[in-house]
Amino acid sequence: MKIAFTTLGCKLNFAESSSLGRLLLERGHVRAGKGEQADICIINTCSVTDAADHKDRQMIHRIRRQHPHAILIVTGCYAQLKPDEIAHIEGVDYVLGQDEKFRLAEFVEQLENARRSTPGRADVWVSEIREADDFHGAYSRDDRTRCFLKVQDGCNYFCSYCTIPMARGKSRNPSISSVVRQAQEALDGGAKEIILSGVNIGDFGRSTNERFIDLLRALDTLSADSGYRIRISSCEPNLLSDEIIDFVAQSSHFAPHFHIPLQSGSNTVLKIMGRRYTRELFAERVAHIKALMPDAFIGVDCMVGVRGETDECWADYVGFIESLPVSQLHVFTYSERARTRMLEMDLEVVPQKERERRSRLLHEISARKTEQFYREHEGDEAVVLWESAQKQTPDGQKRMYGFTENYIKVSCPYDRAKTNTFERIVVRLQD
Repeated sequence: MKIAFTTLGCKLNFAESSSLGRLLLERGHVRAGKGEQADICIINTCSVTDAADHKDRQMIHRIRRQHPHAILIVTGCYAQLKPDEIAHIEGVDYVLGQDEKFRLAEFVEQLENARRSTPGRADVWVSEIREADDFHGAYSRDDRTRCFLKVQDGCNYFCSYCTIPMARGKSRNPSISSVVRQAQEALDGGAKEIILSGVNIGDFGRSTNERFIDLLRALDTLSADSGYRIRISSCEPNLLSDEIIDFVAQSSHFAPHFHIPLQSGSNTVLKIMGRRYTRELFAERVAHIKALMPDAFIGVDCMVGVRGETDECWADYVGFIESLPVSQLHVFTYSERARTRMLEMDLEVVPQKERERRSRLLHEISARKTEQFYREHEGDEAVVLWESAQKQTPDGQKRMYGFTENYIKVSCPYDRAKTNTFERIVVRLQD
């Protein structure tokens, strides 16, 4: 059968879709080519905000128009949280929860001669994810250059605004030995860069009585003839210990690149959100990184417009962000999510237009900080990993792109021989 995958949201979703796709190919199915009609369409969804839910619905309608005769399966976080809502969307045949997603290959094989059993409403297969104990490993290798390796899933934090624990379940992880085995397999398959991915990766070890730092040390001893590097994806500031930062600073394989969720620069709001750190701790983490790795790229997750974010708290937030030597902000606009504790609190509600204004301001600050970071490192020597993607410039030239170890995007004239190779360069800013 011809299969078409569509994935929305985080890198964890992409890793899982990639692994599920490989499993289907191994069982004799084929990917639908561009412009071909698929027999089965699978949409792996995100549900981090209302905007994400809206994009999911748009994608469901688009895929149905593109593949009018295909069996349409919707899975992922949106499917776990709002299965009945999806089941009533015209054209959806099956809704699979997070745990059921990993039985997809088995499920697909039962669909050879099947359609939905109840006309007008999809069949729903969703179990209680908080009861799930199994860890389902995954990694993406569709792009041979970069591999997103899933090392952890779920979260036990239950921040007041967040539905992730309800969508992904409790924190769980595989053993260090199994992660090392998958990472080595990815390198042997041609990957040059591994990005450690998860919901709360700093919590690694909860299921196996191991430690995240020990995983990092084990991954630092992998073998690859032409070298490799590893990036750590988003890690909570209270879990990003000095021991981890010290290790990355002296490692020959881990990149000086950190992504740290802040969410708010106001201690008042952090407390309302149920976060497990103060802005002072966050600032200490950033200072420690910069003291050991002045060239490090630091990305920061920021949320705006949550309930209780008064004008005073907002001014405090912006001042704190401006003071930090960070490189980029990943900005989310708060949206009310059902079943979250924040809706039960008697707090000032930020109007939607004001949320949008605050979001625009943080995006402007982010653009300024990123430009400043790039300019500070123009003329530096760095090692770039060239990727296969290429772009044609207005004058007809083809250029290829890559990232330095500290996540500066650079380009050069397209040279197929450079694809998936490391090269030492002098950083020049793109036009």
